[in-house]
Amino acid sequence: MFKKISPEKLNKNAIHLLSKDWMLITAGELENFNNMTASWGGFGYLWNKPVAYIFVRPPRYTYEFIEKNDFFTISFFEETFRDMLNLAGTKSGREIDKMQGLGLTPIKSTNNSIYYKEASIVLECRKLYFSDIDSNHFIDENIIKNYPKHDFHRMYIAEITETLIK
Repeated sequence: MFKKISPEKLNKNAIHLLSKDWMLITAGELENFNNMTASWGGFGYLWNKPVAYIFVRPPRYTYEFIEKNDFFTISFFEETFRDMLNLAGTKSGREIDKMQGLGLTPIKSTNNSIYYKEASIVLECRKLYFSDIDSNHFIDENIIKNYPKHDFHRMYIAEITETLIK
């Protein structure tokens, strides 16, 4: 079903994937995990490794799972899954059983993280670094309007350890 490729062979526009298609970030183990939809992040090459970087606000339930686990996944889906991504981005796993509502089939990776049978692209990532956004570091002060509650993101930089495509 999935084919393993090197991250360099992923032939997709990263800006389009993130800003238009959105990603589903998942952390935890099969017995206890959570996910969230996100569109802020990126991909690149840092510290001699292919990396992904994601941004998660501390109040998000998924934040707790990312903090507790060394690995997380980033999954991308076809457009037919847009409603599912909307639900995953607006409802908290603290309030509802997301897996029942999303209709996804979780799969355990070789590193015990979770991805989904229905995804079209999966990046498994191992955390390398984090940094909290500091409002004192904004050069363009207009950006702060993205934080009316001053709930600044934590940025994670993670090595892409596995890339799966359909």
